[in-house]
Amino acid sequence: MNSFDQILFRGLYGLAHQNSFFDGLIIFLAGYLQYFLIILAIILFFAKEKDWRRQLHILSVFLLSAILSRGLITEIIRFFYHRPRPFLSLNLTPLIHDFSNSFPSGHMTFFFVLALSIFLLNKKWGWFFVAGVILMGLGRIFVGVHWPSDILGGILIALLSYFLIKKILPFKNKTA
Repeated sequence: MNSFDQILFRGLYGLAHQNSFFDGLIIFLAGYLQYFLIILAIILFFAKEKDWRRQLHILSVFLLSAILSRGLITEIIRFFYHRPRPFLSLNLTPLIHDFSNSFPSGHMTFFFVLALSIFLLNKKWGWFFVAGVILMGLGRIFVGVHWPSDILGGILIALLSYFLIKKILPFKNKTA
């Protein structure tokens, strides 16, 4: 592991256990924000739209991208590359627990694809989702369950998967 990864991790994790309100906020971002994002995404995906074909296309791109990034690529990498979580490597007390392999972040591979898909539906909500997912990733470093490179690796896998699926399934707007 490179020293930049450890320096950045120690800088963020070093703020943990200092203030119970701040710890609670970061625990929310790292562990609970995901549920709010999923509920909001479901509402946005199934909101009444003028063009249901476009909506179905975006939902299909999301589902296939999520399966590729989180279900396949992440699990293949984790099968061959066993990277322990930072709290296990450094014998720290995390604010939340997660015991699977650390690299890449499964949260980032799934939720960044979700954010990109929401961005296609609605740019304003898309920016909100991107910001939320980045805060989630930073929170997961802060609480001690991910290295910064785990988060970046998850984002890269999400980007590659999303744009590959989007290229394979181009949207053809057919007017009736």
